[in-house]
Amino acid sequence: MEGMSESENVSTMPEWEQRFRAPRVSLPDWAEDAPDRSLFVSNATGTYELYAWDRASGQQRQVTDRPNGTTDGVLTPDGEAIWWFSDTDGDEFGVWMRQPFGGGEDEPAAPGLAPSYPAGLAIGRDGSAVIGRSTDEDGTTVHLVRPAGGAGRGGESVEIYRHRESAGVGDLSHDGTLIALEHTEHGDAMHSALRVVRPDGSTVAELDDTEGGTKELGLAVLGFAPVAGDTRLLVGHQRRGRWAPMIWDPVAGTETALPVDLPGDVGAEWYPDGSALLIEHSFEARSELWRYEPGASGPVRVETPAGTVSGATARPDGTVEYLWSSAAQPPVVRSTSGAVVLDPPGAKAPASVAVEDAWVEGPGGRIHALVQKPAGDGPFPTVFEIHGGPTWHDSDAFASGPAAWVDHGFAVVRVNYRGSTGYGRAWTDALKHRVGLIELEDIAAVRDWSVKSGLADPQRLVLAGGSWGGYLTLLGLGTQPDAWALGLAAVPVADYVTAYHDEMEALKAMDRTLLGGTPEEVPERFEASSPLTYVDAVRAPVYISAGVNDPRCPIRQVENYVDRLAARGAVHEVYRYDAGHGSLVVEERIKQVRLELEFALKHLGGGDVLGA
Repeated sequence: MEGMSESENVSTMPEWEQRFRAPRVSLPDWAEDAPDRSLFVSNATGTYELYAWDRASGQQRQVTDRPNGTTDGVLTPDGEAIWWFSDTDGDEFGVWMRQPFGGGEDEPAAPGLAPSYPAGLAIGRDGSAVIGRSTDEDGTTVHLVRPAGGAGRGGESVEIYRHRESAGVGDLSHDGTLIALEHTEHGDAMHSALRVVRPDGSTVAELDDTEGGTKELGLAVLGFAPVAGDTRLLVGHQRRGRWAPMIWDPVAGTETALPVDLPGDVGAEWYPDGSALLIEHSFEARSELWRYEPGASGPVRVETPAGTVSGATARPDGTVEYLWSSAAQPPVVRSTSGAVVLDPPGAKAPASVAVEDAWVEGPGGRIHALVQKPAGDGPFPTVFEIHGGPTWHDSDAFASGPAAWVDHGFAVVRVNYRGSTGYGRAWTDALKHRVGLIELEDIAAVRDWSVKSGLADPQRLVLAGGSWGGYLTLLGLGTQPDAWALGLAAVPVADYVTAYHDEMEALKAMDRTLLGGTPEEVPERFEASSPLTYVDAVRAPVYISAGVNDPRCPIRQVENYVDRLAARGAVHEVYRYDAGHGSLVVEERIKQVRLELEFALKHLGGGDVLGA
């Protein structure tokens, strides 16, 4: 792999830094009609960028090289070109570029389309592309771009879909005659409906489990059958109270339920010949793989180690490649053949400690938390590392951030609060209208358990998180001021009203769903859920980091919160960096963790950050 930095002797660095610097790779994507041509993401140069990999020759090549990194890329079905999304310094607003697989000049893939937020992409075998776009002015639009011929430049763009509410491109059928869209025209941004259209935008079929927004049942496009002339579409649904797959044929008008009766959420994708489904099963913070052949009585287990499978794909030879890790062991791309598929050069990340499961009774039901402990006996200073989303969940997967805290003598607790995925639809949907406050009730229950069990030192409890986790951190410091000794909030929502007005359009739709309207329509809900409302009650020292180009948690609303802290002389520090909703630069990530460690150790007492 080109460009690997060897300027420093990694082995002399603290282990927590080694984990961040260790070369990593994503699960390689591969071209449907040229499976030896693959695309993956790696931090080999110190910045996460796209790489092309010709498996036949073994050659790897860096595709993108930008100061703030690149992670969004798609191979054309023939493997001849790579599409990648070009934004400005992490602002997520930009255009699709195109580069030959073997290298060459980048050029606009759809020169007729103005910059936008991306809303899905599907590329056809004839060179056409279906491009989803989102802007504050137009809402969501979907465009069909036909090939112009000659050097592969994009040709004329035709708009085939438009709506104010959020929507996106799901998939394009093998022969390019059917386009699957996910949309929320009914106004519920958490539960999509499906529409299959022809290339001219005319409707073939609709599937709407929300029944016009009256039921909280979502659908998701998982992919058309990868076979010519096959109109079956694999769909995710929530009819059983959790995510599960089914097969919908929009042309025949048939739905086929699948006898995949597994607890937790279940996703799926087609094997390359369409003969079977690769089942991805997530349950209680772990995941596993199964194979199901339509018509069979049930699925068959695909053996993987205990931990988390972050992605999987079935290859044409029938083997399955998957990205696996656990909290203790760093990620690796494996194959069911027994081989390591893609092994980056350089020193491997040091191991960390395994997670322990904690189940705590809370006001809305049993709460699952993951606990990592340093050596020795408690009670320990403890970091409650709160995940973002909110529709996400922490899992038994390798994470360099929590491992850094454990190295410094902290216990780490991660709470899958109401709103988290993987515990059923009711758990995910429970936080509506009392947004933020419900999640903090669950966090408080786990916090009380951690103290009573002897794990956590009640005088040294840290509330921390990024994105939605950063939001919950600031809200928790203000609504539970006696509970926390310190707060660390990265890219947070801090002033909910200003955040709503400044954020990207798709997130406005999500906020309207969560809170039941706009700030003008339900001002009391925005006030109750906004950290700014409680800022004057904050007593703990608070550290905030924010990206100046962040379209999700924009900088102006963070500054409003910081100004209020400063006005009353509250103990706080702010770090602003030139990127968007997080950074793809390894050294920047390390800098941010170091600043958080230093802030915590300064105010709580502890060892040397650099030497830990």
